[in-house]
Amino acid sequence: MQVSSVNDVKIYNLSHGKSLPEWLSDRKKRTLQKKDVDIQRRIELIQDFEMPTVCTSIKVSRDGQYVLAAGTYKPRIRCYDVHQLSLKFERCLDSDVVTFDVLSDDYSKLVFLHFNRYVEFHSQHGHYYKTRIPKFGRDFSYHYPSCDLYFVGASSEIYRLNLEQGRFLNSLQTDATEINVCDINPIHHLFAAGTLEGKVECWDPRVRNRVAVLDCALSSVTEGTEVEGLPSVSALKFNGSLGIAVGTTTGQVLLYDLRSSHPLLVKDHYYGLPIHSIHFHEQLDLVLSADSKIIKMWHKDNGKMFSSIEPSTNINDVCVYPGSGMLFTANEDPKMNTFYIPALGPAPRWCSFLDNLTEELEENPESTVYDDYKFVTRKDLDNLGLTHLIGSPLLRAYMHGFFMDIRLYHKVKAMANPFAYDEYRKEKIRQKIEASRAQRVQLKTLPKVNKELAVKLMEEDEGALSAKKKKSKGTTSILSDDRFKVMFENPDYQVDEQSEEFRLLNPIVSKVGQKRREKIHKLVEQEALQKQDEEDEELEGRPSSEEEESSDDDKSWVEEMREQRRLLQAEEKQRRFKERKQQDRNTSLQISDPVKNSQPQAQGQSQPQFYQLKAGEEFRSFGDVARKQKMQKTSLEERLKLEESSGMLNLADTAVGSKQLTFTLKKTEKQRNQQQAEREHHEERRKIRRAAGHLYTRGRGRGRGRGRGRF
Repeated sequence: MQVSSVNDVKIYNLSHGKSLPEWLSDRKKRTLQKKDVDIQRRIELIQDFEMPTVCTSIKVSRDGQYVLAAGTYKPRIRCYDVHQLSLKFERCLDSDVVTFDVLSDDYSKLVFLHFNRYVEFHSQHGHYYKTRIPKFGRDFSYHYPSCDLYFVGASSEIYRLNLEQGRFLNSLQTDATEINVCDINPIHHLFAAGTLEGKVECWDPRVRNRVAVLDCALSSVTEGTEVEGLPSVSALKFNGSLGIAVGTTTGQVLLYDLRSSHPLLVKDHYYGLPIHSIHFHEQLDLVLSADSKIIKMWHKDNGKMFSSIEPSTNINDVCVYPGSGMLFTANEDPKMNTFYIPALGPAPRWCSFLDNLTEELEENPESTVYDDYKFVTRKDLDNLGLTHLIGSPLLRAYMHGFFMDIRLYHKVKAMANPFAYDEYRKEKIRQKIEASRAQRVQLKTLPKVNKELAVKLMEEDEGALSAKKKKSKGTTSILSDDRFKVMFENPDYQVDEQSEEFRLLNPIVSKVGQKRREKIHKLVEQEALQKQDEEDEELEGRPSSEEEESSDDDKSWVEEMREQRRLLQAEEKQRRFKERKQQDRNTSLQISDPVKNSQPQAQGQSQPQFYQLKAGEEFRSFGDVARKQKMQKTSLEERLKLEESSGMLNLADTAVGSKQLTFTLKKTEKQRNQQQAEREHHEERRKIRRAAGHLYTRGRGRGRGRGRGRF
C-alpha cells in the first residue's frame, strides 16, 4: 500500500506493491511473504484484480456487489464479486470493447459495443445475441422508459435500437459530422450528444426533436487559456435535473445550467489532454474529472482544488464506488488501481476494515511516497543526459525540479561517469597524504596555482616582519588563511598574464614579475635539491653581489621602459594609420563650387578643400615629377619591361584634367597552384633522371638486318 498526501488529503493506493505470479505454489508464496517487505505491506483487496495486458473500461453494478472490467489481450470481460473478494467469472470476446454498460441491477444483462461495429448482448449464462450498426460506434446510452439504445459514432445519425421490439427504429439526424459521446439525464430523460464541432445537441426522446444546442467550443476559450485546434466534446455527464458537465479534447471542463447557454464555470487541467471521464460527488459538491494523466477533484462552485491523483501509468477509465471514498481506475497496465480517500467518504461495507487500518497508519506515520526518490533539477538532467524523460512516468514534476527513483539515479550516474569512484578514491588518498605531510617539518614551498602571487605575499610578509616596514596584520595572513586557500589550489583562480587587464599594467610590473619568476625558479630548484637530499646546506663564503645586481636592475629597468614606450608608439602609429585609411575610404569626392567654398564652415568641422584645374592642365604630384621625367627619357621597350617586372600597369590620360588608372596583374590561386605543381614535378624528374652517355649502339642501322652496322 502506498500513501500520498495532496493538499493535506490522504490518498491510499491499495493496489501498490508486487503481485505474485499465479503459477507459484503456496509454499513459495508464504516464503516470499516472510522475506520480502514489499509483499508483506501489500494489500490484495480483490484477488486477481488485473488484466493480461491492458484494461480499457471498468464499471460497478447498481447493487454494488459486482465490479466488471473489460480489457485485452485477448479481449475479455471479467466480473468480480466484492462479497467474496475474488473473481466470479471471465468471458472472452471476439474483438476489443469500445465501451459497455450494465442494464440490470446485477451482471445478468450486459451490452458491449465492439470496435468492429458489432453490438453484443450477454445474459447471466453468457453470450445471448449479436447485431451490427451501420457506422463505427463510439458511445451509447440506454433509455429505460422506452427500452431504447442510442448509439453514436462516426456519423451524423443517432441510431436507435429498441430492445422490446428487437428492431432498429428511425435514426435521429443531427447537424454534426461525427458524434463522440452521449448521455441521458436520469430524472427527466433528456438525451444529450457531444459533437466533433464542439457542440452539445439535446433531444427529447418523447417527440424525437432537438430542443437545444450548446456551443461549448467558444465558451471553453477563456482568458489565459491556450487552445490548439478546435475543442471537441469528449465527455458528458448530467448532475441532477438541471446540471451538466462537458469535457473537451483540449483539457477543459465546463459546468452548465440547462437554463443558460453560458457556462457557470470553466476548469482547465493544463495538460492539453482530452477529458474522458467526469463524475460528481454529491456529499462534498465535488467534481472528479480525469484525463489520461491525472484525476482532479475540485469544488464545482468555485473550481478550487480539493486533491488530485496521478498514477504511474495512463488512465483509460475511472469508476467511483457509490456512497464511499473508493474509486477504481482502468490503466494502460495489467493491474487495475484501487484508491481509497477517507476524506470523500467511508470505506464500503464489504471492506470496512480499511477504516481501522487507515486510522492506525495516521497514528503511526510510515514512509511517504517520495522517500525512495531523488530530487533532481533540470540542470542535473542535462548533465545525466535524461532530458528526454521529461513528461514520462519516470519523472514526477515537483516545484522547480523532478523526483526520480533513487535506483535509476544511481545507475544512470554510474553510466554517465564510470570513473567517478576512482577519482573520488584518489582525491581522498591525496588529502590523507597531505594531512600526514602537514605534521612534518614545514619547508618553504610554493603552491601549485598562482606561484607569483604567493611569492609577492611572501615578500610582503617578510617586509612586515622587519622593523622598518610594518604593515597591518590582515595582509600578512592570506597564505595561511583558510578563506583564501582555494585561490592557491583551484586552477580556475589562476591569474592570466596574457589578458588585456594584465597587459595594461605590464610596463610597471613586468620587471617585478621577472624577478619573481627568477625567485620561483630558485625556490623550485631548492625544493628539488631538498627532496633528492643532494645538498644538506648551502655553500658558505659566497660573495655578495647586491650592489652589482642593483645597478644591473636599474639598467634593465630603463631598457624595459624604453621597449614598452616603443611598443606603445608603434601601436599608436598603426592605429592612426588605420583611422586615416578608413577616413579616406569614407570620404566622397564632390564637384568644387567657388561660391560654396567661400562660405565660412561650421566650427568643429574639417572639410576637404578642392581646387579647380584649368582646361588642358595636368596635375602632377610633388614626389612623382622626377620619376615621370626620368621615365619619359627611356624608350618604350624599357618602360614596358619595367612595368612587366613590377607587375603594375599604369595608364594616364590628360585629355580632361588628370586621370590615372592602376592595374595589378595577378594570377589566380588555381594558376599559382598549377605552376607550383609543375615546378615540383620538373624538379622531381630532374632528380630521378639518369645520364645515358655511357650507352651506345653497336650498329647505326634502323632495321633488323645484319651486316649494316659497325662491328
